[in-house]
Amino acid sequence: MRSNRERTESTRRALLQAARSLFVLKGYGGTSTPEIATAAAITRGALYHHFSDKQDLFRQVLEAEAAAVRDDILAAARPGLSAQAALIAGAEAYLHSMTMPGRTRLLLIEGPATLGAEQALAIDQANAGSTLREGLVEALGMKDVDCDALARLLSAAFDRAALEIDAGADAVEVENAMVWLLRKSLA
Repeated sequence: MRSNRERTESTRRALLQAARSLFVLKGYGGTSTPEIATAAAITRGALYHHFSDKQDLFRQVLEAEAAAVRDDILAAARPGLSAQAALIAGAEAYLHSMTMPGRTRLLLIEGPATLGAEQALAIDQANAGSTLREGLVEALGMKDVDCDALARLLSAAFDRAALEIDAGADAVEVENAMVWLLRKSLA
């Protein structure tokens, strides 16, 4: 017999998984809440019990995706690595993590289009963006560069690289170019 908490978590998980699949397949605009509820095998009322609206559900899907990317970066940039080695390991982990089917579309296309650039950027800054900034601060120390500005520029380059890979570019070539760019930024 499952507790109320276990049932609640199971329902939330089912909704998030169903919503993610549909948002990847059809985009935010092409997905309806009745479709999500049906795919999750729950009622629309239950959906609205857990999420205030479709945009709230979408935001939480994005937050989960962004957190998964951050976790992959942190796992790769393990303690004991030099700051530069950790940044490079994190860069490679970011690009690899973004190859999860649908992730690039959700985080880099649907997210900004649905939530707006400011909210999508805030989600990134709370996750992968913060790991990049922190790594740059540690690696560059007191060099004569604004680490916040550099982090934003490199983040945009990483996002563009993920889009290139998603569009069919050679992943190894793109990753090599990004690692080269990162090394040059740290020199």
